[in-house]
Amino acid sequence: ERCGTPVVQRDLEQWFFRITEHADRLLAGLDGLEGWPEKVKVMQRNWIGRSEGAEIDFSVPAAGEKLTVFTTRPDTVHGATFMVLAPEHPLVSRLIAGHPDRAGLEAWIEGVRNTPRIQREGENTPKEGRDTGAVAVNPATGEEIPVWIANYVLPDYGTGAIMAVQAHDARDPAFARQEGLPVRLVYHLDEDTDPGSLTEPILHEGTIRNAPPFDGLTDEPETIRRFISWLEENGWGRGKVTYRLRDWLISRQRYWGTPIPILYCDKCGTVPVPDDQLPVELPYDVEFTGREGNPLSRSKEFAETKCPQCGGSARRETDTMDTFVDSSWYYLRYLSPRDSGRIFDPELAKKWMPVDQYIGGIEHAILHLLYARFICKMLHDFGFVTVEEPFLNLFNQGMITRYSEKSGRVEKMSKSRGNTVSPDELIAEMGADTERVYTLFISPPEKEAEWSDEAVSGAFRFLQRVWRMLERLPEAPPTAPADAELERERHAAIQRVTSSMERFSFNTAVAALMELSNALGRALEEKTASRLRCEEAFDTLVRLLHPMAPHLTEELWERRGYTEGLLESSWPE
Repeated sequence: ERCGTPVVQRDLEQWFFRITEHADRLLAGLDGLEGWPEKVKVMQRNWIGRSEGAEIDFSVPAAGEKLTVFTTRPDTVHGATFMVLAPEHPLVSRLIAGHPDRAGLEAWIEGVRNTPRIQREGENTPKEGRDTGAVAVNPATGEEIPVWIANYVLPDYGTGAIMAVQAHDARDPAFARQEGLPVRLVYHLDEDTDPGSLTEPILHEGTIRNAPPFDGLTDEPETIRRFISWLEENGWGRGKVTYRLRDWLISRQRYWGTPIPILYCDKCGTVPVPDDQLPVELPYDVEFTGREGNPLSRSKEFAETKCPQCGGSARRETDTMDTFVDSSWYYLRYLSPRDSGRIFDPELAKKWMPVDQYIGGIEHAILHLLYARFICKMLHDFGFVTVEEPFLNLFNQGMITRYSEKSGRVEKMSKSRGNTVSPDELIAEMGADTERVYTLFISPPEKEAEWSDEAVSGAFRFLQRVWRMLERLPEAPPTAPADAELERERHAAIQRVTSSMERFSFNTAVAALMELSNALGRALEEKTASRLRCEEAFDTLVRLLHPMAPHLTEELWERRGYTEGLLESSWPE
């Protein structure tokens, strides 16, 4: 897409991690992550997408096959008046084989297949479909209903086929009206409900009519359970739990990535690389020609090898792993990064895992963080780690935004938008500590914050005031009447800053330091606190400010005559 080359969908043999086998386990684990933001847990639950319902089999006489659909509403099966398949469904090619406009249908299908998924899922994307000319038999009514293909049905949702009940499903009414397909009610609001007059589907209300033996039932979970039992008793279907989550495709047709340790032998079949030949390393003789295909497949040094089982010729897997695989366990490698014999030291993992605090953007909620949880659970099952969840606490930082002249809007900082700030220029003018203090003070770190060039100078002035206080300390009197008041301010600042830092509320920590600075400034100006109390308050201010302004505070600490650096000093209590 970036270079203007048309994107083409192809069927490939690729490697997957069977993450779907652990979908319920990944869901259950979220309940124990009390230190994670609820919005991230909701995003993961929705991404996993557990749905309870039923699979229903519709026979297709022309193909001698059955068409299986998954639905969360088996209680509406009597209202199914047509079927809709994803263009990628494996039965489609057989259903259109005898169609008078087969070539036209195939061209349309190819166009839909090459349409980006996000575009097919878009709410504003027009729903398009084609009649295959085939029919399926509704097992509940015995009626033959047409089988369509449509762009809004995706191959990896459920079975890639749906029973269309436009009277009780928000997805189908517009398409049914557009194509003139019939509407049949299952749940009636009253005796006079006219299917043709429906402008909105009837959802979660009404009473079943004309669907024996269920007439008189209302829309409740027990009704759905009775329908599932009825389908199972008649051999037409079965209860089923499905997931929106799909198995993790790890194959990538590119050089840059971790090699997949698999060999292919004509005699022995698919053979894993033996442990004593790991790790498989990338070759250096690869030519990047820009031609189609993976450059690794053109490297004889890499691709051609010997089978470890029979000694015959074998070919190495030339796909490399999705880089998300590497980022799903890096935290474990950090424990023993120089261990050349193991991926990590299990004893160190037992001592240090799980990670106490993870900091990262919300954009990682449903891929990286989910994959990291999955890999940790697998390593636990293999006996490498003793924990199932890798990260105890999660903090999502917000974005820094700034006005963009290009768009006329406040947007995320980006070179392409021309709204970045040069840190070098800011540091040269006001120092690195000013940049740090302002960035921490601008807003709660989990919120989006707008950068203001004018407001940066406020942080600069605050640090200047702190610097000048050192020179004024000798002016404080030996005794004064308001020592207790300044001491209260000092202890209040310690409590507020400590609490704020523990909660990642850095902006309130800076605010508390500004208040202590103001209190000390007043005491020095009005000579209401003794030199001893002023020096204690100043030293406390410097120590509390150190994480935000390390350069300034280290200099002040040294000028106060301390030989031990601030990093070695204790936190104020």
